[in-house]
Amino acid sequence: MLCRMVLLPRKKKTGTVPVYLNVYDLTPINGYAYWLGLGIYHSGVQVHGVEYGFGAHDHPSTGIFEVEPRQCPGFTFRKSILIGRTDLGPKEVRSFMEKLAQDYSGNSYHLITKNCNHFCNDVCIKLTGKTIPRWVNRLARLGFLCNCVLPAELNETKVRQVRSQTNVKAGDKKKLRSRSSRLLSTSNAVSSPSLTPC
Repeated sequence: MLCRMVLLPRKKKTGTVPVYLNVYDLTPINGYAYWLGLGIYHSGVQVHGVEYGFGAHDHPSTGIFEVEPRQCPGFTFRKSILIGRTDLGPKEVRSFMEKLAQDYSGNSYHLITKNCNHFCNDVCIKLTGKTIPRWVNRLARLGFLCNCVLPAELNETKVRQVRSQTNVKAGDKKKLRSRSSRLLSTSNAVSSPSLTPC
């Protein structure tokens, strides 16, 4: 008698370091809209005890910044979602963010096509292979589909400016602070006086 061997697909090895998506409310209306799968949200990716976000400013330098997890100034924390796991160490994640900083300059921020949620989705895909939940950026996708009926000024808006509390010299790497601070890329080391998280 012959035994037939059944090969089961192997489970993909997952990393050991958790990667979280921290979601914040931008408006009190989210209290109601959240239950309908809508809302206006800011998000950041938390890994190795650091939260990375993306915001707007008027300069060609990076819009990526760091904050303490679940403490992004100006927003109301809603929830933290485990997206997946990574094997990258703290230095490797930092290096990855510095490379990503070239693609996410503050003056490239756009509410509909390149906001903080788009940034978080890109980071989560690269770190874990998984996307962020669709509801986090649903209004931006709806806005993209309805682009022709949106006011022209909404398509050009860079969001209001928030003055940074720290001045970072060109080429210096910054330390984690309780307030938000910008991530400087070694190849894009132009300092900016202001930053606006989405």
